[in-house]
Amino acid sequence: MPATTVKVEGDLLKAIEQIKPRDQTVTAFVREVLEREVRRAKLRDAAIRYTEFIRDADDERDWMSEWESADLAGPVRKTP
Repeated sequence: MPATTVKVEGDLLKAIEQIKPRDQTVTAFVREVLEREVRRAKLRDAAIRYTEFIRDADDERDWMSEWESADLAGPVRKTP
């Protein structure tokens, strides 16, 4: 598995040390922040792709419109 080392020094290192939890190393904190940012970017990309899908798929858009207007608080109706 490839790996890399990133040098963090000076004011940035001091800022990281001040905001990270006391029981966490700088390395673990930076890794967690980077993983969170990668997840956020993937979710943002998925949201864009889903929005495009809904825009281009008439039947899916109609189904979502019906779902959004459904009475979720009322009794369940059974269809034959």
